[in-house]
Amino acid sequence: MSEKKIEKIVGVKGMNDMLPSDAPLWEILENTVQSVLKAYGFQQIRTPIVEPTGLFARGLGEVTDIVEKEMYSFQDSLNGDQLTLRPEGTAGVVRAAIEHNLVYDGPKRLWYVGPMFRHEKPQRGRYRQFHQFGVEALGFSGPDIDAEMILMCQRLWDDLGLQNIRLEINSIGDAEERNRHRAALIEYFEKHAEQLDEDAKRRLYSNPLRILDTKNPSMQELVNAAPKLMEYLGEESMTHFNGVQAILNANNVPFKINARLVRGMDYYNRTVFEWVTDELGAQGTVCGGGRYDSLFSTFGGKFTPACGFAMGIERLLELLKISADMPASAECDVYLVHQSDVAQLQAIIAAERMRDAGINAIVHCSTANGRGSFKSQMKKADSSGATYAVIIGEDELASGNLTVKALRAENPETNQISVSAETIVDYLIEQLTEAGDDCCDDPDHIHLH
Repeated sequence: MSEKKIEKIVGVKGMNDMLPSDAPLWEILENTVQSVLKAYGFQQIRTPIVEPTGLFARGLGEVTDIVEKEMYSFQDSLNGDQLTLRPEGTAGVVRAAIEHNLVYDGPKRLWYVGPMFRHEKPQRGRYRQFHQFGVEALGFSGPDIDAEMILMCQRLWDDLGLQNIRLEINSIGDAEERNRHRAALIEYFEKHAEQLDEDAKRRLYSNPLRILDTKNPSMQELVNAAPKLMEYLGEESMTHFNGVQAILNANNVPFKINARLVRGMDYYNRTVFEWVTDELGAQGTVCGGGRYDSLFSTFGGKFTPACGFAMGIERLLELLKISADMPASAECDVYLVHQSDVAQLQAIIAAERMRDAGINAIVHCSTANGRGSFKSQMKKADSSGATYAVIIGEDELASGNLTVKALRAENPETNQISVSAETIVDYLIEQLTEAGDDCCDDPDHIHLH
């Protein structure tokens, strides 16, 4: 009787694995982002992946694509709670700030990173589980913090070596101004109802501002002629928006005012901005943000002005692959090769001493096919990207000296030296330090990659 074939289980569609070959690029991006955030005085906050469904329904607005058809919501079978995998990060951060009274002693600059979930059609740079960096400045009311958000993004693009990312900004005013504009929009679109697609008709009375964001080519002329929100802004909103522009101009940050730029969530007001690129096809928005002064009140908290942005990590990684000159990343500094059980033991001891000194070291380990020949081990050492191979064979055990081979030298075969086991760590530290990692802030960490 033949055995039944076990069915292979694969991942959920649109929820991807990060493989080891992708890790170096993720690490470069994450380290660069955190370095920039630290330079501006932001502190990390971590909120749960699962939140009450009502948090997003109230915060994002009932009539948004996210709430209507993209959220992963479910009932907790143990207690009946209605829960949702977070589709974005701002609502959770504000909920936490209210719950823990974070701004009682003054404004806070916060940042977060982690997975978000939306049930969309998976495509390049847009997945059902995706990752975001987000920044939230809570308790700040002036145009200076809005501009700081944008300057911080510009610094990040510069530090990552990214080009061809352009800034678009707009002001969507305050609630009263938007209400006047909203009435004008409804009146305008009612007069041209025969030109509206089904999506626009559905939004006409619930969220007409989102009609301006349509991607339908047949509606572009209609939308371009629609009443402009800027025409309905009062003196205070215009002064705020002009303040943002003045700071950007003073810091030589180019931008375009896009009168059709809105945000997908209901809680935004005044300044909104997007960083966009043509490098990623249809998914051109790299980062989006703006001001959301009413969200604290919407969640039952005390009125607290706030501003923030979020950027998709997967899209940034796509841009890095296309336009940035990323250095090759090695798995380790040193790869230890050995040819007997005794040599393997000495290699493990030596590697632990190296790690104590901040050197990243890999010891060749046996596989199902055994330890492997000297030649196969050296091939593994070379493919690891290590700067040096340390060889421990019978000759090395007999002499007490280890062979160090410079794998990245112009001629590795002639660039090897015999070093005593007692001084091997000091020798490697000296060589790795000379190889240069001047930007490393930790003198005890020698790893250069």
